[in-house]
Amino acid sequence: MSSPTTQPDSPAAAGSGPSQSRGFFGHPWGLANLAGVEMWERFSFYGMQALLAFYIYHSVTDGGLGMSQTAATSIVGAYGGLVYLSAVLGGWVADRVLGAERTLLTAAFLIMGGHLALAFIPGMLGLAIGLVGVALGSGSLKTTTSTVLGDLYEKGDPRRDAAFSIYYMGVNIGGFAGPLLTSALWGWKNFHWGFGLAAIGMAVGLTQYLLLRRHTVSKASMKPGNPLSPAQQRIWSVIFLAAIAAVAIAVSLGLITAENLSTVVVALIVITVVALFTVILTSHQVSKTERRQVVSFIPLFLASAVFWSLSQQQFTVLAIYADQRLNRNIFGWEMPPSMVQTINPMLIIILAGVFAAIWVKLGDRQPSTPVKFSIGTAIMGVAFLCFIPFAGGANGTVPLLAYAFIILLLTLAELSISPVGQSLATKLAPKAFHSQMVALFFLSISLGSAASGTLSRFYTPETEVPYFLALGGASIAVGAVLFLIRKPVLRLMGGIR
Repeated sequence: MSSPTTQPDSPAAAGSGPSQSRGFFGHPWGLANLAGVEMWERFSFYGMQALLAFYIYHSVTDGGLGMSQTAATSIVGAYGGLVYLSAVLGGWVADRVLGAERTLLTAAFLIMGGHLALAFIPGMLGLAIGLVGVALGSGSLKTTTSTVLGDLYEKGDPRRDAAFSIYYMGVNIGGFAGPLLTSALWGWKNFHWGFGLAAIGMAVGLTQYLLLRRHTVSKASMKPGNPLSPAQQRIWSVIFLAAIAAVAIAVSLGLITAENLSTVVVALIVITVVALFTVILTSHQVSKTERRQVVSFIPLFLASAVFWSLSQQQFTVLAIYADQRLNRNIFGWEMPPSMVQTINPMLIIILAGVFAAIWVKLGDRQPSTPVKFSIGTAIMGVAFLCFIPFAGGANGTVPLLAYAFIILLLTLAELSISPVGQSLATKLAPKAFHSQMVALFFLSISLGSAASGTLSRFYTPETEVPYFLALGGASIAVGAVLFLIRKPVLRLMGGIR
């Protein structure tokens, strides 16, 4: 066995700072591997999610499950929330049990298993097993890929934000191709063929990751930063088993139903967020400077949650909107409603590189993270206000070009928040809570995703004007408040922008 101190591609050498290989567009080769595995994971994730709402509420004769639209949007919102809620579990496992890199690998196998269940097990059983597997795996994988990527760079490395933008572009190549191809299989065969293709995509990503793994593992990602003692392992095993039993009992008693699932998940996420912030802020392992930096993350967390509660409606309200309100006829060909979801990732593919280049070009002159967040949240609000002129029209009459323009605004907002937020979480993370701090950022997406399912209950064609006006106005207001408090937030961040 070769000594880890002498091999440049060994785990000990990989990712020790900016002196490492710049072979991938000025970045370490580990970035290429992480962007690649996340691309294939997003291919499978969005390829499946593009079909999910339609699979749930389309009739049984059309290959669906025949549930109500309210149940469909609630399940989709709850599922989206659980995906990112499981980021906390993944972060905890990475920090305290397996280490980030081995947690990433385990998560990839879970995702593939979930997609296989959706493809081969019919009815509600396949839906339940599949969504749980994908949710647990995807959340854990997203946290750990961000953590492992952050470990490739030192905190002050100016390439860091650009790396996350390149990584984010890989995410959206998968997010674009997945719905495109699974939608085609849905139209040609049925829903289950689309779910099967999602499983194949994840298998390809897993194979690629294993082949390039040696470029990606670093000292920091190989082992947990704060491992459990044997006594703690026994206590947490009992806690997890009790939680599973509590959920099973609540479902059997009818306390949790398809229609209220997203609201239940919202409450669960809020409890988790408060608990996790409390644990980090009160830990003796967190220094005074680290504690201030965690406090600075709170307003950014709230702004991110507001943004995602609107953005994730692409899979709830806007999925129904695309199915019923949108004119999808292109030169005599009617685009499947699920294919509309490729507009956002296609625009990100085009614009992510532009944003990355802008941040690198501006260097220290680029807007601070609080300003980027405030701009993104405000633009998201404007995007929702743009639906109002089309309210009240007949079904199938909203122009596709107008919808694409609204998604362009949404994309500009997303690029101002999502990759920047992931990068910021790795920079503000206390040493003892490295992965769990990244998980906190994903919890803002979790809260927004679940809230999108809950908010969808207030949407009908008759309530379009107050619905889009209220949500758009609230998002703009949050962006304005964050801009006004940007200076005290920056002081708490302690020199991190």
